Amino acid sequence: MASSPLDQSDQFLKAFKASLGERPALSFAEFMQVALYDPHCGYYQAERTRVDRHPEADFYTSESFRTVFSELVAAAAIHLLRDRDPRTFTFVEIGAEPGAEVCPEAFMGFRECRHIRLDEPGTVPERSVVFSNELYDAQPFHRVVRKANRWIELGIALNDTRLTWTELERLSAPVAEVRDHLPATVPEGTILDLPLAAAELLATQVVPEWQGIFIAADYGKSWTSLCEDYPEGTGRAYRSHRQHNDLLANPGQQDLTCHICWDWMEAILGQHHFSQVRVNSQEAFFIHNAPLAIEAIIMAPDGPLGERQSQLKTLLHPGMMGQKFQILSGTRLAIERPICRG
Repeated sequence: MASSPLDQSDQFLKAFKASLGERPALSFAEFMQVALYDPHCGYYQAERTRVDRHPEADFYTSESFRTVFSELVAAAAIHLLRDRDPRTFTFVEIGAEPGAEVCPEAFMGFRECRHIRLDEPGTVPERSVVFSNELYDAQPFHRVVRKANRWIELGIALNDTRLTWTELERLSAPVAEVRDHLPATVPEGTILDLPLAAAELLATQVVPEWQGIFIAADYGKSWTSLCEDYPEGTGRAYRSHRQHNDLLANPGQQDLTCHICWDWMEAILGQHHFSQVRVNSQEAFFIHNAPLAIEAIIMAPDGPLGERQSQLKTLLHPGMMGQKFQILSGTRLAIERPICRG
């Protein structure tokens, strides 16, 4: 595989070497941890605009259309609560980019609205609607390749000032744990990007037995699709609204991501007592769970070419964001029986 020059600050080089220690290479997940989350040089730690439609940003998400998106999320959450009073639930958003949070005004029907960052301590209240947008695809992933009828993990080495792909001598502990579940019949040279940290993060968030609704908007594939439809892996980089495959270029200055595995995420929710667990396209999720909010936006006075209608079209149209993103949802609510007086 190709190598990339380190056209990055000395801070990244220092951080990479510190993580490397006496080892010859880091796993790709460890490299991502430095490139994205190191406190001194990580992409997500820098004070810069990452999420926006502005040309100086790197990408935009559904929250870039935050007013309409927030209204749809709030309406869907209330629908999923069924006959429960939303004023007894806290709306909790986890891991939002500063300035790109859902709009608090849309959640006035809830007890309160909280934003919890991954690098800040935060406890989910006992009764909550927990929401995230493109949180899990931003977690470090491992990369493996099929060679000589076995899976080999790929890592990153440093040769002088160049980052280079290399084969690790042994699988890292997280990959070794899932080795027996990796496919054995894929063609030679097939690459799999394993979003193991995404699944681990979800598990930590749902282990506490809070009651309520879980909603996560992201993009991913089934395990079968990841194994069969993407022989070069799903890892990609984003910078200045451009997607490319050079994952080692400009470390700390570009976003790195891959498709998450919806099968793993659904299984975790099921294991932690969530019911009605399902993955829908963003389009289908909102049409099913927020029809009145959609109708209100369509019928608004600003007309069919207004800004809100334009945002709605972008969020729901299958050729735009409607099919590109999916939404995982689940319910964990105790049965509430009416009090019998007499």
